Amino acid sequence: MEIKAILFDLDGVICSTDEYHYKAWKSLADDLGIYFDKEINLRLRGVSRMDSLEIILEKSSRQYTKEEKEEFASIKNNRYVKLLDGLGNSDILPGINEFLEECKRNNIKTALASASKNAPYIIKKLNLEKDFDYLADATKIVRSKPYPDIFIEAARGLGIDRKYCIGIEDAISGIRSIHAAGMKAVGIGDRKILNEADLIFKTTSDLNFKEIETYFKKEK
Repeated sequence: MEIKAILFDLDGVICSTDEYHYKAWKSLADDLGIYFDKEINLRLRGVSRMDSLEIILEKSSRQYTKEEKEEFASIKNNRYVKLLDGLGNSDILPGINEFLEECKRNNIKTALASASKNAPYIIKKLNLEKDFDYLADATKIVRSKPYPDIFIEAARGLGIDRKYCIGIEDAISGIRSIHAAGMKAVGIGDRKILNEADLIFKTTSDLNFKEIETYFKKEK
C-alpha cells in the first residue's frame, strides 16, 4: 500500500499520562467509597471518559443518575487537568520527535486520533501543535474506541482516503478501532496483547517510517 498519512493515538504513543489518569480516577473512587486499583485502571486505556466511569461504577453498590455521572466525570477531569499543569517537552515519549520529523521529511500527513477531550491542551503543553496537520475533535465523537469514529474523523480532517492511512496505537481497543476504520494498524507494546496489529514495535523509540513503509509495501 501507499502511505499518505499516519494517525496517532495520544496516551501511550505520544506521551504517557496514565499515572495522572489513575490518580484522578482513584481520588474520585475513594470519594465515592468504590474500590479501584491499577489493574482496573488498565481496562480504561483507550476508553472515553464516560465509558471509563461506567467501568469504575461497576464496583458500586448503588445506581447513579445521568446527572450524577456527568458531575463525577467533570470532577475527575478537573483533577486530571490540574495534574497536567507540569506537563512539558520532557514528557514526550522517546523517539516520537524524531519519528514526527521523519514523517515530515517523507511528506506524510499526521493527525491525532485520541479519545481524550483534553488532547488539544496536552498537545499544546507538549509544544507539538506544529507537528500535526490535524487534531480530531473527540468532543464530536459519539462512539469511542473500539468503534472507528475517531480514526475516520482524523482521515476526513486530513482529506486523505482511509486506505492510505496507518494508525498507531498502544491498546487493543485502539487497534480494533483502526481496523474497523479500514486502515492498517501499528501497535506499540506487548506483542501478546496487541497480536491483532499488522506490525508491532516494542517501544516508541523503535518506530521507524522506512521500516513501516517497507513492511506495508511487501504485505499482500
